[in-house]
Amino acid sequence: MQPERTEETVDFAAVPRDCVLFSTADWRAPYWTNKQHTARQLAATGRRVLYVESIGLRTPGANARDFKRLWLRLRRGLAPVREVEPGVWLLSPLAVPFKQHWAAVRLLNQGLLALRIRWAMLRIGMRRPLVWTYHPFMLQALDLLPHRGLVYHCVDDLAAVPGIPAEPFRAEERKLLARCDAVFVTSAALLDLCKPHNPHTWYFPNVVDAEHFGKALQPGPIPEDLARIPEPRLAYIGALSDYKVDFALLHACASAHPEWQWVLIGEEREGQHDPSLAAMLALPNVHLLGHRDYARLPDYLRGISVGLLPTLVNEYTRSMFPMKYFEYIAAGRRVVSTPLEFTRHEGTALEIGGEDEAFAGAIARSLTRPRLSATEADAAVGDNTWAVRLDKMIALVATALRDADSGTAA
Repeated sequence: MQPERTEETVDFAAVPRDCVLFSTADWRAPYWTNKQHTARQLAATGRRVLYVESIGLRTPGANARDFKRLWLRLRRGLAPVREVEPGVWLLSPLAVPFKQHWAAVRLLNQGLLALRIRWAMLRIGMRRPLVWTYHPFMLQALDLLPHRGLVYHCVDDLAAVPGIPAEPFRAEERKLLARCDAVFVTSAALLDLCKPHNPHTWYFPNVVDAEHFGKALQPGPIPEDLARIPEPRLAYIGALSDYKVDFALLHACASAHPEWQWVLIGEEREGQHDPSLAAMLALPNVHLLGHRDYARLPDYLRGISVGLLPTLVNEYTRSMFPMKYFEYIAAGRRVVSTPLEFTRHEGTALEIGGEDEAFAGAIARSLTRPRLSATEADAAVGDNTWAVRLDKMIALVATALRDADSGTAA
């Protein structure tokens, strides 16, 4: 369950001022996730963060996009560590991208990773940093690095992602869980997955930059490409991935309701097999705008009526708490979602529908209700902001480290 809110002062001094963060996302990825935001928030507390980009957990496919990613990863891996914004230093690892679950390949990659990180730590002046990781394929490198404290931030069931070898990942994840001082998860399903292996596991749902997305509640422009689309506008913002987005559901609803305009803001993932997106895009009331910069999203949200979370319900997504949920809410937009686990615990501005008619009915109900006021949006977001959540996490890490030092850890 989620920790209760406390008014006690957070003891930041008990936690190292430096942090090495092992990410599963590149710093300049089109869609920012927990990893980049957490690094930025850690830096905002006065820490120095070494952001280690993804080592590539998924085996590359034989397609143009993956070859391009491999080439870019090689170029970045040869670049020196650099400060990308105040307090955040970027390290792009070099790694053999194939057969990473093989012991020999993993040993080679982990040795290269440890050498690169030690060199970066010397360059920055880090001695015993806190290690904050989003994946387990860093444990052998960790054995070669001086550090104080280990945190696993589990935001997805990565073993269920297509292309990731599930059993090797699970085995490494169990090893990581056994070593951690603190584990943070973003859904009840992930809590059930992690807590049996580490009692110091806490549930924190995904959060939002409320100030940024709250700009949608203020008077301002609506981008021209959106403004020329008639209302009501129903929008999904995010990567168009066929293992996460239920395009068949969207196609059926868009076909049945030509009076509604369906807006997709994001890029299609290469190598997809579901033809439903192509069929949907052939409809006159469906509009694919493509990727839009994070800074511009509040302007787009200002011009929509309902935010959509048309997520497939499968082994991977059942443990998701979509970041887009609170982003829509902070922008004052009501949300319609398929019945993911998180929807059992949320509700004031949320309508839920699984099948075609139920999803469309949820949209119809949302369209009859007014948009959220600034007061209502703030109340619905509550403590689910980056700064508040990080304060709570740091407090728990500080307690865990003090308990470990005194020998009182459970």
